[in-house]
Amino acid sequence: MNDQIKQDEVNKAVWAACDTFRGTVSADVYKDYVLTMLFLKYLSDVWQDHYDEYKKQYGDTPELIAELMTNERFVLPESANFTTLYKARHEPGNGERIDKALHAIEEANVGKLRDVFQDISFNSNKLGEEKQKNDILCHLLEDFSRPELNMRPSRIGNLDVIGNAYEFLIKNFAADAGRKAGEFYTPPEVSELMAEIMDMAEGEEACDPTCGSGSLLMKCGRRVQAKFGGSKKYALYGQESIGSTWALAKMNMFLHGEDNHRIEWGDTIRNPKLLDAEDRLKHFDVVVANPPFSLDKWGVDTAENDRFGRFRRGVPPKTKGDYAFILHMIETMKPKTGRMAVVAPHGVLFRGSSEGKIRQKLIEENLLEAVIGLPEKLFYGTGIPACILIFRKTKADDKVLFIDASREFKSGKNQNQLTTGPDSHVSKIVETYRNRATVDKYAYLATPEELAENDYNLNIPRYVDTFEEEEEIDLVAVRAERLKLKAELATLEEKMDGYLKELGY
Repeated sequence: MNDQIKQDEVNKAVWAACDTFRGTVSADVYKDYVLTMLFLKYLSDVWQDHYDEYKKQYGDTPELIAELMTNERFVLPESANFTTLYKARHEPGNGERIDKALHAIEEANVGKLRDVFQDISFNSNKLGEEKQKNDILCHLLEDFSRPELNMRPSRIGNLDVIGNAYEFLIKNFAADAGRKAGEFYTPPEVSELMAEIMDMAEGEEACDPTCGSGSLLMKCGRRVQAKFGGSKKYALYGQESIGSTWALAKMNMFLHGEDNHRIEWGDTIRNPKLLDAEDRLKHFDVVVANPPFSLDKWGVDTAENDRFGRFRRGVPPKTKGDYAFILHMIETMKPKTGRMAVVAPHGVLFRGSSEGKIRQKLIEENLLEAVIGLPEKLFYGTGIPACILIFRKTKADDKVLFIDASREFKSGKNQNQLTTGPDSHVSKIVETYRNRATVDKYAYLATPEELAENDYNLNIPRYVDTFEEEEEIDLVAVRAERLKLKAELATLEEKMDGYLKELGY
């Protein structure tokens, strides 16, 4: 089968695999099973494809083939091959067999996949009693053996199809499951916007301290590939606090061919893991994040004595962690090239007390470059509008650009969208950001004096006036129209009376 694969065929096939679980277990449980099985199937197909190629060339020297296969991107023990699991699907113990296969894959690729499968168990009671579980997993193995999900490189051609299918699943789980899944997924057009503004270059390093499934981080890398002829001369770093989501990010990176990454598991505020050789916070050219909005219990108890000095401008309120993430990101920007983009709720722009003091210091240090207001209902699990704050270590001037992009979007029933591509909402925002000039009813370049006059309140309507004057009403014309209508109504009523008399009323 050598026909070029179609993305929507793969997407439909992986989404259909979810039907095996629907009505039995909830989406936030079964998403991990489907995503892990997609990864396992991909590893098996690549391994088999390369094995078959070598067999054609060196069929009579199995030792040489075995030696060549040890250089594969991932090593796959025979017992862990999808085909082996599929052949035994009608026998009892599917859950145990799949778990053993994942453990064997991890052992054989410990440098890349250490702990990636520790939070997933196909032998779990979450899938029901033994017989039901065995039946569900038999169906799942059959779903992934469909011809549309033959992911051999000789058939597919490039990795994008697999990576895109993975992203498609994550996006649909986020849309289905709302808040819970939305916590680890940034809508692609928002990621696109942030990546374009950050404009990562060859040789640079990017970090997302709350990386979720890694899609925002990879968009930054894609920007380098697009600008520098497919170059992979960049590095991606991330940290994620939820173990199962961290595992998704690792698999997502490998499915997109992003081997030059380091994703750590742990709480970024309480226990930052991305450190340099001197045990200090590592610095990056690009820092991007969509942290949880106004996180309660973010770690205020350890902030006072933070060994990295992240809260020297002030400690954020204990029930709102927005500035905790912002201050962490500020500390990880490289001294000259460092820039960052962070998604936040509008409260960070105007809330007072400790947040007001932190905001004032960041502005006085001339770190804040731009504030972009986004439309409502863009993010999964919350209808509230958000904004993007852009900070830069070395700014071109001492002003702050405000962009009100909240009124331009593609409307959807549950979710609004920003359009991408030429002449789109995203391209308009990026162009306005780059031009760095006032645009009537859309953008305003504010001076430090104006910011100080407003007590460092960054609420966008204070700077961008979107008020539309209503047309003046011609009262003489309105009176003339009213008199005309009144006369027409009198004539109609006279006619109506005549009809009613004719009918005997």
